[in-house]
Amino acid sequence: MILIKNKSSKYFLIQRISIIILSILLVFFMSSCKSQLPVKDKYESMRAQMVKEQIVVRGIGDKKVIETMLKVPRHLFLNKDQWDYAYDDSPLPIGEGQTISQPYIVALMTENLKLSGNEKVLEIGTGSGYQAAILAEIVKDVYTVEIITSLYEGVKSKLLQYPNVMISNHDGYYGWEEFAPFDRIIVTAAPDHIPQPLVTQLKDGGIMIIPVGPPGWNQILWKVTKENGNIITEKITDVMFVPLTREIK
Repeated sequence: MILIKNKSSKYFLIQRISIIILSILLVFFMSSCKSQLPVKDKYESMRAQMVKEQIVVRGIGDKKVIETMLKVPRHLFLNKDQWDYAYDDSPLPIGEGQTISQPYIVALMTENLKLSGNEKVLEIGTGSGYQAAILAEIVKDVYTVEIITSLYEGVKSKLLQYPNVMISNHDGYYGWEEFAPFDRIIVTAAPDHIPQPLVTQLKDGGIMIIPVGPPGWNQILWKVTKENGNIITEKITDVMFVPLTREIK
């Protein structure tokens, strides 16, 4: 506060002005704080609604999957202009012709991996990084492969908070032989057949979840189980994924 001695009228005026200015600043500060709080609450609320109305109601019952879907902020794996759509019941574009999968499909694929928490998981198609983050919250180690360099470069920083995630920029059709075998494998883009390198790198007793088929609704999401060297396939549902991108030689 500014003081002017022996000039009571001016002192009074300046005092009033100072109080007004401080009041305005205080109101601005409080409104600024309040404007930040609902953002967090907004996306937490949207995430809870997503899990309740899109995931649980469709039969997803794995407690670990549900808790993780409630925890991981899906919107942070998208561009900011897409945040308000992050919890919609649909896939969203992430660039380079790729998408972040529909929340229900992420939950469905994760649940069908039958995770206990001690697994080493290979993911083919890092994309936005959201599926890798979901896995990282549940399992011991995640190895994720992204062939598209721009997506790989963009997602690395998003996954730094998960020290149990390793990411590579190469053709995922060939898996990641250096760290094989894997307890679980999840593929987030559709090849036209089940890649033999992935079958080879799947540990005996392991499970692979993979969409297979041509572009469009003619794809099937398969649960592939390896038992005593034999492969058992089980149809989960009809799906539509982007095609598995391959290295051009």
